[in-house]
Amino acid sequence: MDLNYYDTLIAVADDCPVSSAVVPAARGGKKTVAVVQYELIAADPGGLTQEDVLFESWLIRNDRPSSERARLRAQFFAKPQACLRASPLPKKYGWGLLCDEAGRVRLCPMESRSMSGSPPETCRR
Repeated sequence: MDLNYYDTLIAVADDCPVSSAVVPAARGGKKTVAVVQYELIAADPGGLTQEDVLFESWLIRNDRPSSERARLRAQFFAKPQACLRASPLPKKYGWGLLCDEAGRVRLCPMESRSMSGSPPETCRR
């Protein structure tokens, strides 16, 4: 089953508490989901799909061995997973998520959002 988005902009939530995109910070010395997802996408813009981001975030936060990646990925996606629309990036930190025609994700800061609703130039490939 394919859980990725294609040619889609996951917009910043209307009730997002910030007025411009904020890089998430660790809390209590531990990386939050937002930090891990931000770092993954920022390190490889347009290189990861939603499925990759969700799985890698889980793998990192749960300190799982990458040697068991294939088995763990199958196990992870055997259960329903929240999509990136539920990510703290567009809900709390002001980052939209632009998925291209191949399903790869890029960060899109809310301040670059155009009034027309189409993906702004700074978020295009």
